[in-house]
Amino acid sequence: MCHAPARVLVVLAAALAAVVGLTAPAGRAAPTTDPHFDQQVLFKAANEQGYSCFRIPAVVKTTKGTLLAFAEGRVNNCGDADDIDLVLKRSFDGGKTWTPLQVIHEGGGDTNGNPVPIVDRDSGRITLISNRNEGVGSAANCAVPCKRDPYIQHSDDDGETWSEQRALGAEAKDPDWNSWYATGPLHGIQLKHGRHAGRLVFGINAETWNDAESRVTHNHAALAYSDDGGAHWKIGALDTFPIAADGTFEQKPSEMTLVERRDGSIYVNGREQDGTDLGHRDFAVSPDGGESFANGGFKAIPDLHTPMVQGSSIQLRSKAEDGYDRWLLSAPADPDRRRTMMIRSSYDEGRSWEAVDRGKTVTTDWSGYSDMAKLSDGEVGLLYEGGPVDARDEIRFARFNEAWLGPRRAPDPRTPDEAPGASDGYVIGGVRPTDGHRGGPRTHGGAASFDGVDGHVRLPFRSAQALGKKDFTASVWFRYSATSGEQPLLWMGGVGTKSPYVALRALPGENRLVAEMTPAPDGPIKPPLPVVQASAPAAYNDGEWHHAVIRRGGGSLTLSVDGAAAVSAPDAGGSLSRNSTFAVHLGQKMDSRVRYQGDLDDVRVYDRALGAGEVTALREGSHPRHGLIVDVPLDRLGRG
Repeated sequence: MCHAPARVLVVLAAALAAVVGLTAPAGRAAPTTDPHFDQQVLFKAANEQGYSCFRIPAVVKTTKGTLLAFAEGRVNNCGDADDIDLVLKRSFDGGKTWTPLQVIHEGGGDTNGNPVPIVDRDSGRITLISNRNEGVGSAANCAVPCKRDPYIQHSDDDGETWSEQRALGAEAKDPDWNSWYATGPLHGIQLKHGRHAGRLVFGINAETWNDAESRVTHNHAALAYSDDGGAHWKIGALDTFPIAADGTFEQKPSEMTLVERRDGSIYVNGREQDGTDLGHRDFAVSPDGGESFANGGFKAIPDLHTPMVQGSSIQLRSKAEDGYDRWLLSAPADPDRRRTMMIRSSYDEGRSWEAVDRGKTVTTDWSGYSDMAKLSDGEVGLLYEGGPVDARDEIRFARFNEAWLGPRRAPDPRTPDEAPGASDGYVIGGVRPTDGHRGGPRTHGGAASFDGVDGHVRLPFRSAQALGKKDFTASVWFRYSATSGEQPLLWMGGVGTKSPYVALRALPGENRLVAEMTPAPDGPIKPPLPVVQASAPAAYNDGEWHHAVIRRGGGSLTLSVDGAAAVSAPDAGGSLSRNSTFAVHLGQKMDSRVRYQGDLDDVRVYDRALGAGEVTALREGSHPRHGLIVDVPLDRLGRG
């Protein structure tokens, strides 16, 4: 075992005193169906001597029931590449109380990061994978190319003591991965099913630097595995994405969380960072225990809404043992910023995930990286970054049970989307039928009234909705009388300063109706994206029906209301759907924090600029079909 560095000795005496009376696991409590949730601050700089910041949580439960909560203890600042220790706290009572901070490996000026603990259920050994680089001496990032290498150590006494670190070298790092290298972070897994049962697996993200071109040329997402309890490792499944000379790439899967399916295959869900494909989450499946990826490797998930951030997934229930499947995903739910930590469920082993409107909110505070572990009696432990001011304020440990999460919800009511190939939209929250505008016979006299609290309509994602660089036309009938606030009528795409989107929103406090888009120019995203606005000098909040038409075409974005002369703004050019999560919402802004109070009817979107005659026909009740990608009459709000 390693000799304790100076900082370990400082906390060791306090740790021994604190664990007196805690070394035996608490008695097994009777299972309960009552909802339960509690949380506490586990790592916070103000509570620990010698640290400025704690980040990058990871948590596992040992074979003896001890919880091990890992983090990076950042000594001088909150930067990613300075003096960083690997630190640990342990709990012997299911996360109710914890030992004082323990240093596993001291940075000594260098970076020890990205902890990946893996529990071997056969031997009880806890393997800890991490990576190291030379500290930069400031809060700056490691210069590219950054030499980072993988290391391994282990504990055979439930985390009380740890072996010296050993360099993994080529066992887990290809020589071409010479620009960036990152293990995990968060727990790895041991397989339970099939011919690879017992295998240890974790995820890797790396990049390749080309000296001749003086740039990063490839990104790599990989799995590493061991069949001898962590003594030796191999690089297995690998998906490589080239980076073009202009710095763009399709995908960059990283910070991957792994869950084993019942058939022994591994579902891999990762952060997507700045790729041109839609979505901030990627997924892949390894059918052979981590040796390869199936079906071409990673695919983006456009409608699993998170910011660009690490997340964690675990299996809570298994059909083989519990009669049904339920997996959990922890990640912030705001697609623009790291805030609103949420738990979302999958009932089909990761093939689909609950949307934000069905997830369970842990906190609306700022929140970032997270990890989860199954506790006893069906409880779950969540270790996550959070804070009222910054996601890096502290690391919290929350405990909750399935009753707190709630059962699987019945299907939402639906409303038809009659565009070719479309599925019905979901009617969520306070949306009620009301009388429609004066339009043609398809309206049947009906429309939808939105309560401004939680009511909205969300359309299932399909690729036809993604406008890209195309011209488009959006037509919306609306009626409202609100005098304040932001009133989103139609929202397509992402949200914020770095995500393309199209929106029609009213600002009654400013007496404006605004058509808005943020196109992403060619090349890497460089926030803030240009904002193109065509603003009508009236809010139209008189309680009467009005017809708004947005058009992109001829180098302009135009907005016309009730057939009046259009207002316009120059088009900045670029794509309206790349590098972002994506959704089509009626009555809600993409961040789920702003909703419309009023009525909507006959919402249509075309992937072309309609001519003036077509727009007139549209207003008078004749509906062109060519190029129609959204066609929601809102006259039928039925049960799904």
